[in-house]
Amino acid sequence: MIDAVATDSSSTPGNEKQRRTRRTRMTGAERRQQLLEIGRTLFAAKGFEGTSVEEIAAKAGVSKPVVYEHFGGKEGLYAVVVDREMRRLLDMVTGSLTAGHPRELCEQAAFALLDYIEEYTDGFRILVRDSPIPQSTGSFASLISDIATQVEDILGREFKSRGFDPKLAPLYAQALVGMVALTGQWWLDVRRPKKAEVAAHLVNLAWHGL
Repeated sequence: MIDAVATDSSSTPGNEKQRRTRRTRMTGAERRQQLLEIGRTLFAAKGFEGTSVEEIAAKAGVSKPVVYEHFGGKEGLYAVVVDREMRRLLDMVTGSLTAGHPRELCEQAAFALLDYIEEYTDGFRILVRDSPIPQSTGSFASLISDIATQVEDILGREFKSRGFDPKLAPLYAQALVGMVALTGQWWLDVRRPKKAEVAAHLVNLAWHGL
């Protein structure tokens, strides 16, 4: 009888809970990714000032020191989120450029920017907020300027490789990125007209306006 009790004790509620905890414990990389996703959602909805380390930790089911351990604080988490969104956006723009004519390249870049706005709305909302962190990417204006510079480099290389004047790349990049970014903020709320039509109008304006 004593042996039976000893065997059954391994299945007590406390032991079951401990086993579940061990099974579901995240690795450091998994926890970091979880905190990034939670931070991204909260920063998009509430902004930097409206988001607290306490809320981030609570939603992750961890204590505040875990957030500090991974990112050094809210500022560090925010900076990583912004950097990740910037890289995602630039990768989408870079990967979209396949056609030969400069107008087609501009259209593809516009589509990529609108695709990002539509598919990664939270990320876009974070990028368009003025950054409260001095050492981070900066204001929306400086962020857009950085994106335009990257697009300018991409378009410049593409123009040159296809025999077009690369000196036109800065004009197209600044006009296109600025218009798409500002129009995108408005389009997120109304979702009209369709994305393809918005892109076509923006490219037409940039092309003929230059």
